[in-house]
Amino acid sequence: MIASRSSPLPKKSTQFGDLMRGALQTDGLALLPPMDALNCLTLVKTAGIRAQAVILDPWYNKGFGGVRDDYDVFILTLLAEAATVGDHVFLWGFPEIVARYVERIPKPLQLVAWLTWYYKNNPSVIRGWRSSQNACLHLSHPGAQLYPEHFLNDVQLQKQREGKLRYIPGPTSVIEDSLLVGFVGRNEQTGHPAQKPVGVFDKLIRMTTREGDLVIDPMCGSGTAGEAAQRLNRRAILADVSEEYIQMVERRLELPRLGSKAASRPKSQRRPSRTAEPVQHSLL
Repeated sequence: MIASRSSPLPKKSTQFGDLMRGALQTDGLALLPPMDALNCLTLVKTAGIRAQAVILDPWYNKGFGGVRDDYDVFILTLLAEAATVGDHVFLWGFPEIVARYVERIPKPLQLVAWLTWYYKNNPSVIRGWRSSQNACLHLSHPGAQLYPEHFLNDVQLQKQREGKLRYIPGPTSVIEDSLLVGFVGRNEQTGHPAQKPVGVFDKLIRMTTREGDLVIDPMCGSGTAGEAAQRLNRRAILADVSEEYIQMVERRLELPRLGSKAASRPKSQRRPSRTAEPVQHSLL
């Protein structure tokens, strides 16, 4: 996230690279201490680690979460850096925001799809149009692998095994899932003011990765991408600039940040995550 404290890039990048690899091997997840997204991507690149997917979900520069005068430069720099460590890159935002970058995508990335997260239950009291969507640009390197077969149902899988499936029908570019607001998705809620459902990240990860592949979320908020990756037997590196959100991830995933004393403890000795109270959603 943009508006918060940031830790400087660790001086011993090689050592941090070893810690990340060790955490990915033992837990499948690696949580970095609070740091800026660009620092996270630089650290991953320095460590020689490459992911199949990078998810970027910044504040949308509308006041909530902070405002940057250099927002466009910041986003384009993020995209360029993400391209150095990932085959696929996802950029979240309101439609009117991400639209600005469609004609400015840094090479070698190219547009794969404009995705829409559609939700009906926005409790907005604004007099006028009530927002019901977020946009997500799916970008990738040329030739990066997609896996629409991960969305086949049982009948289609059987036809595929019999050689009778003429083509693989992928999922639609509209992802429908409710906002985590009030008592909707209560078991998922962490207290983060703009938390997306696991089901939304599930589709991004399934389309671009196989089991054991790596996802990087350097603006992870409460760790939804990490939970989605964990459920799908993928690995993930998570980071956020906010100390508050890093603590949310630690509780939610029972995952201590790298470099902490708790990081060396086995899972059985880690503190269980807390149950979040229902929250009012504040879309960015």
